[in-house]
Amino acid sequence: MNKQGPIIIIEDDADDCEVLKSIFEDLNYENEIVFFTDGEKALEYLKVTELFPFLILSDVNLPKLDGFELRSMIYTNNELCKKCIPYLFFSTGVSQKAVYDAYTMSVQGFFLKPSNYTEVTDTIKAIVTYWQKCYAPNHLE
Repeated sequence: MNKQGPIIIIEDDADDCEVLKSIFEDLNYENEIVFFTDGEKALEYLKVTELFPFLILSDVNLPKLDGFELRSMIYTNNELCKKCIPYLFFSTGVSQKAVYDAYTMSVQGFFLKPSNYTEVTDTIKAIVTYWQKCYAPNHLE
């Protein structure tokens, strides 16, 4: 985990992307924010970039490669797994099965997208603050 690395957001809803873009601008984090509209493009980027992203916020329902498939491909790829990138779901829908499946795949969090700007901002702040304070195995090398 690289606390100065980019924050990867995988979201196919244009309105949600605009809200998140605005929130990250308001919060003024130094991390670059990189958006992808589908899991396939995000995976391609993660495989070729030499950067170590700080964290991934992923929707569950995505075109081409959904959030679960993407998480599985990252988790089973030796090179990507070594980057210790926290993978969190940030979705408009939550079900017991989805949350259970996420945690059995070692997803580090499952968050329901709040319905108003202030609550989304508070959730993003909580996520980033937590991970800024957290250590990962590659952080100690």
